[in-house]
Amino acid sequence: MNVLALKLILAPLIIGSASLAGRRWGPAVSGWIVGMPLTSGPVVFFVALSHGALFAENSALGVLSGGISLVFYALTYAWLATRFQWYISIAGSILVFSLCTLYLQTVSIPLFIIVPVVALAILAGLACMPKGDVEPGNSELNKWDIPARILIGTSFILLLTGIAPFIGSRMTGLLTTIPLYVTILSIFAHRDHGPAAAAHVLRGLLYGMFAFTGFFLVLSLLIEQTSPGVSFGLATLTALAIQGTSLLILRKLHG
Repeated sequence: MNVLALKLILAPLIIGSASLAGRRWGPAVSGWIVGMPLTSGPVVFFVALSHGALFAENSALGVLSGGISLVFYALTYAWLATRFQWYISIAGSILVFSLCTLYLQTVSIPLFIIVPVVALAILAGLACMPKGDVEPGNSELNKWDIPARILIGTSFILLLTGIAPFIGSRMTGLLTTIPLYVTILSIFAHRDHGPAAAAHVLRGLLYGMFAFTGFFLVLSLLIEQTSPGVSFGLATLTALAIQGTSLLILRKLHG
């Protein structure tokens, strides 16, 4: 199975399950789900198989660096949403994400620096998230709701897959952090339940990013030392352990 086929299969599963989870347990949990390396992990795995461990390690460092862009994206959307409609919020946050990503493409940050920087950025992002109550709204799924989310998601996936072979290992890693799923979830939460609901999605994303960081830390340390199966397996176990802990904290503080 190639990367394109994998993404096209994962897109409906991830967007659909996260959307339904948000309906059942709240928007923060849907954001927490998409904070996991559900697409970036598989992309780097197939990169390792196709281009070798060194290319994959460089891509993993790019993914970690992209975590900084995600934090800026989340804060920008959450604060713009307190004053503007979703289309202005998404335009501003995507602009900030793009500018941050372009800058990060020009700098090379070692693993032992980027990991604590990303972790501190996540903590700062959580502390700076706006507060507010979720507004009552339409929580019923209509027949076009989730299909529309899936259509938007797969369109972005096709675009990214098409340009990935031409942009190199670092930019490949950076672009795997494009906030595809969380954008869709944030827009619908914002539209249906107001800015606080979008902030809850984005707060959940930040909690989920601790597992994302742990995954790529372990992967970067092991990918050239062991086989892809061992390195990705241990990275996945690390991410699951961190993700379980972050869910307990999320539900306790914001449940």
